[in-house]
Parts: sequence; structure tokens; C-alpha cells
Amino acid sequence: MQIGHVAARTELSITTVRHYDEVGLVTPSARSTGGFRLYTEADIDRLLVIRRMKPLGFTLTEMRDLLDSLDALNDAGASQQQRTTAANYLQHCRTKAQESATRLRTQLAYAEELAELLTARADEVFGAEN
Repeated sequence: MQIGHVAARTELSITTVRHYDEVGLVTPSARSTGGFRLYTEADIDRLLVIRRMKPLGFTLTEMRDLLDSLDALNDAGASQQQRTTAANYLQHCRTKAQESATRLRTQLAYAEELAELLTARADEVFGAEN
């Protein structure tokens, strides 16, 4: 798939997909004869992992390390030490994601409370004018 299709599928901008290529997170699996980046389903899966990590505050290094860990866990040729290290890092990322999700739920609750307060106040103000 070319980059435009990948961007649409992942809901990332073309610029963002290119950036992840430039920093080495997701390198296109091939190039067309015209030099266009070509991506596979596996590349899209990697981009989706990144897209999920980004709003949770993971750094590029953490993203790279998690992708490497997932690769190691999927690699039948990986040593037991590599698999153990990868599994430990996966657990670390899982904990961080859960903590981020809890923090975001709290922020969402505050935002909803504020919206309700402002709606009630607006109804009082504008309702009195009618």
C-alpha cells in the first residue's frame, strides 16, 4: 500500500507516517520503481501500536523498545533471554498504559463536570432572557 492509503487506514497524517520512517520506527517494507514507500499489513499494525502509544505519553525510544519487544516475542528464533527481556518490557508498558488510562479517565470526568456546570449556568443565563 502507498503512504496515502496507510495514512487513511491508521488515521495518521502522511507527514507523521513519514516521520516514523525517518526516525526508524516503521520502515516501509518496499519501495515502488518510482521510489514511493510501500507498506504491508504488518507495517500498518506497527503504526497502530505507535498511534495508541502516542497519546499516552510514550517517548519515541519507548515506542521503539516496545516494537522491538513485540518483534522478539513473535520471533521463534529469539533466545529465552530475549523473550524474557521482551516480556518484562511489555509488562512495563502495560502498567504505564494502565496508569495513563486512569489519569485520562479522571481528566475526562473533570471535563464532563465542567461542561455540565457551564451548560447549567448558560441555561440559567439564557433561559432568564427568554
